[in-house]
Amino acid sequence: MSQRFLSQRLRKESAPPDKLPGAARLPPPVLRGPRLVARLADVADAAAIVRYLLDNQAHLAPTEPPRPPEYATVDHWQQAARQARREQAQGESLRLVLLLAAEPGRIVGTVNVTQIVRGSFQAAFLGYALDARLQGQGLMTEAIGLVAEHAFHAMRLHRLMANHLPENLASAAVLRKCGFEVEGFAKQYLYIAGAWRDHVLTARTHLAWPLH
Repeated sequence: MSQRFLSQRLRKESAPPDKLPGAARLPPPVLRGPRLVARLADVADAAAIVRYLLDNQAHLAPTEPPRPPEYATVDHWQQAARQARREQAQGESLRLVLLLAAEPGRIVGTVNVTQIVRGSFQAAFLGYALDARLQGQGLMTEAIGLVAEHAFHAMRLHRLMANHLPENLASAAVLRKCGFEVEGFAKQYLYIAGAWRDHVLTARTHLAWPLH
């Protein structure tokens, strides 16, 4: 059964929103760690997001799908900020920007919880990226820890899935530190950097679910 078909089927089988654990609408979170703040982007953040993307274009390209020309524009990210807030309010996704606590005006990365499926699955996908200049300092481990805690408790998800390229050893190490376990290997899983690329499939589950 394909991932897309499974997701569609589970959505159809889901109970009404008011019957689902964790389906209550949540206010936009602001997650604070020792060095990082993770929050939804505002329209006013669009220029800072574009700076982050342009500064990290070479760093991000090998692990991301092809982007349209308008992707790195202020107008695109103003619209994306509005859309992210709508999706968060509806419980459809959680798309956060990362800022250094010591530099609150500088965006240094992203962590996204997307493709949220409730019903009998109660799961979502985790994606993340960090400024090349801040690699190797444990910042992404901190960020994923903050987001996973929010996803499992406030959002009441049972399962987070995160996948990475086999050669991306740094990403593999971060996920391992954050409690994700390798569950499989998918051939030609995503179209990345101009080719269909294999991915290592990992996940972390919240063993105490369901919450009451």
